[in-house]
Parts: sequence; C-alpha cells; structure tokens
Amino acid sequence: MADEHQFIEDGMQKSQIDEFFADELGRAGYGGMDVAKTPMGTQIVLKAEKPGMVIGKGGENIRKITTALEERFDLEDPQIDVQEVDEPDLNARIVADRLANALERGWYFRKAGHTTLERIMDAGALGAEIVLSGKVTGARSRVEKFNDGYIKHNGEPAETIVDHGQGVAVMKLGTIGVDVKIIPPGAELPDDFEIEEDADVSALEEEVEAGEGVEELLEEPDEEELEELEEGAAASEADADADSAEEVLDEEVVEEAAEADDEEFEDVEVPGDEDEEIAEELDELEEDVEAEADELMEEMEDEEAADDEDSEEGGDA
Repeated sequence: MADEHQFIEDGMQKSQIDEFFADELGRAGYGGMDVAKTPMGTQIVLKAEKPGMVIGKGGENIRKITTALEERFDLEDPQIDVQEVDEPDLNARIVADRLANALERGWYFRKAGHTTLERIMDAGALGAEIVLSGKVTGARSRVEKFNDGYIKHNGEPAETIVDHGQGVAVMKLGTIGVDVKIIPPGAELPDDFEIEEDADVSALEEEVEAGEGVEELLEEPDEEELEELEEGAAASEADADADSAEEVLDEEVVEEAAEADDEEFEDVEVPGDEDEEIAEELDELEEDVEAEADELMEEMEDEEAADDEDSEEGGDA
C-alpha cells in the first residue's frame, strides 16, 4: 500500500475510534484521546472527567471497550490508559459537550454561552471563543459568537496551543453545532514579552555616558576643530580645481583633434563634382539633339510647301 493511502486510512481509523469513545463515554466526560502504535501493540490514552465510570466495577467497562476495539477496528492488543482531566473547564471537548447538553435541556443560547464563557475565563484561560451555528431560535439558521480574552485563529500557535473541541445539540428545529476554542493558562505565545523591574542597567548607563550625547554634538567647535575644518575645505576646493583643469585640457585636446581632421578632409575630392560634370555633358547632348530635331522639322515643312505649290500649278494647267 502506498504511503498516502496508509496516512488516509490511519486518519479515518483515528476519527472513527474518537467517535466511538464519544458515544460510549459521553456520560463520563470524555475529553479526547491520543493513539500511538508501538511494537507491543496500540497504546491509547483516554482523558475523562470521571475515570471511575470509564473503568467500571472491577474493570468491567474497560474490558468491554478493549474487546470492541479489537473486533470493530482490528487493533492488535490495544492497551488503554485512562487519565483524569485536572480542570474540566479548560478542556474544549468537555466544555462543548456540556454546552450542547445545556441547550438540549432548554437553556437559552445566550445565557448558556455567556455562562460557559465566564466559567472558562474564571478557570484561568488566556482566551476563549464559543461559536453556535444552526437554528438557534427560529426557522432560519445563523451563527452566534461569544469570545473573551486573546485567541489565535491561524498559524502554528492555532494548531499547537489552542485547544479545539466540537459538540452537537439535537433540538426540535434541527441540530446546533457547538465549536469551542480555549487558550490554556501558561501558554507561551510568539508575541509575549516580559518587563524586568529589578534589571541591572548600570552597564548600559556607562555606555551612554562614554558615547557622545546630543548636548556634546550641539556645542560650538574649538579653534583646533575649526582649523581642521578649514584645511579640509581648502583641500576639497583644490581637488575640485584640479578636476576642472583636467576637464578643460581634455576639451582642448578634443578640439585640436577635430581641427586636424577637418584639414585632412579639405584636400580630398568629393565624389559629387564628377556627378556635376556628367550632368553638364548630358545637358549639352540634349541641346544638340533638340537642335537637330528642329532642323529636320524645318526641312519637312519646306518640302510640304513645295509640293503644295506644284499641285496648284498642275491644277491651273
């Protein structure tokens, strides 16, 4: 079997075992479980408000649970360890079941929510949030929230520090979901800080005294300091003059090079002159051709006039 499928099957098996314990040990105040598979078998740690009810008389109830785990979930040699919950009001699973039972007995949801929240905060919790979702009072479902203190909703602290529990209240109008989040007392949050009242700050005071303060920086400089500042200013001006002189020299060198290039190119014949001579020769040829054409036209006109005269004389004869 692939690792991904194995992870999915282990998660489904764990959730099914959790639902089985919630149904069987609801009256004993079931507060969650931890499952760990070892070479010797499967180790299960149960948290309950009343461990005596989980074990039963002479261990009768715990033996029934062990047999059911072997038959229903195919666990090899399950070993169950029952631990008592020190403070039930700080266990989110127990608080959610209690609130669901109170709603089923007819408690008004606001009274039940505020009372439960007060008990959680009185137990020393840093923060708590209760969410009721469903048909709380009428035919339309809605969400009601009760919160107090500080609570984390995302990030690593929300997964490792916040205790999360859920319960379901079955009412006449429908089911109501109960969601409880609790931050237990003593939890170390990432944004916590402490103020030490008796801290030794003598070393820090000595460092501040040794360094230059604001008053020392605002004092007028001595004569020696003024001389040093004037020398530094003169040196900076000399450097600036040297840089400007170098720039002037560079510009003169560039201008001389440009003039030398112009003198060299003056003696070079430009290809455009040859083109002008060719154009002039073409113009002369065109003029000669036009003159010849005019002469031919005149000769043709003279011949035509002579022919006309001959024809007139013949007609008279």
